[in-house]
Amino acid sequence: MAMSSNSCDYFLDQLASKAPTPGGGGAAAMGGAIGMALSNMVGNLTVGKKKYADVEDEVKKLLGEGYEIIDRLKKMVDEDAEAFAPLAKAYGLPRSTEEEKAHKAKTLEECSKVALSVPLEIMRQAFRGIKIHERMGQVGSMLAISDVGCGVAFLKAALQSAHLNVLINLGAIKDKTFVESVTREMNQLLEEGSRIADETLKLVIGKISS
Repeated sequence: MAMSSNSCDYFLDQLASKAPTPGGGGAAAMGGAIGMALSNMVGNLTVGKKKYADVEDEVKKLLGEGYEIIDRLKKMVDEDAEAFAPLAKAYGLPRSTEEEKAHKAKTLEECSKVALSVPLEIMRQAFRGIKIHERMGQVGSMLAISDVGCGVAFLKAALQSAHLNVLINLGAIKDKTFVESVTREMNQLLEEGSRIADETLKLVIGKISS
C-alpha cells in the first residue's frame, strides 16, 4: 500500500524507524500538502460569503490550483521513496577494483540525478503553494487568517527541507552543466519562496494584531 494512503501513525512510525524511506523528502512532501490544505480551508471559508463576493471567482481558482498541489505532493511521498531505492542499492556496490570503482561512481551519479528529481519537484510545488498563500493572505476570510500563516510556514519548511534533499544528492554528480542548472533553479526557488513566505507571515501577523 502506498505510504500516502496509510495512517498518520504508520507514516510517523516508518519515518522514525531505521527504514531508508520515508525520509526527509517524503516528510517535505507531506508537510507541504498539509500546508496547502490549510490555505484551501481558508479559501473554502471565504467562498460563499457576501463580504468576499468580489474575490470569490479568484478564490475558486486558487482553490482549484491548491487541490492540484495537494494531490501532487501526496503522490511525491511515494515517488521520493521510489526514486531513492536505486541509490540506496548503489551505495552497496563493491569498489575493490578500479573497474568496480568506476562502475560504482557512474551508477551513483545516475541514481543521484533520479533521486534529486523528486525533491526538486517538491520545491517547485511548494513555491506554487507559497504564491497561493500570498494571495490568500491578502483576500481570504479573516475568520481563519491565522491558518494562512500556519500553511505558509509548513510550505516554507517543505521548501527548505526539499532543498536539503536536492543538495545532498548533488555531491555525487560530476556533470557540471547539470549541477549548475539544478543549483541555479533550486537557489532561485529557495530565495524567492522564502522571501514571499516571510512577507506573507508578516502580513498575517499584522492582520491578527491590528
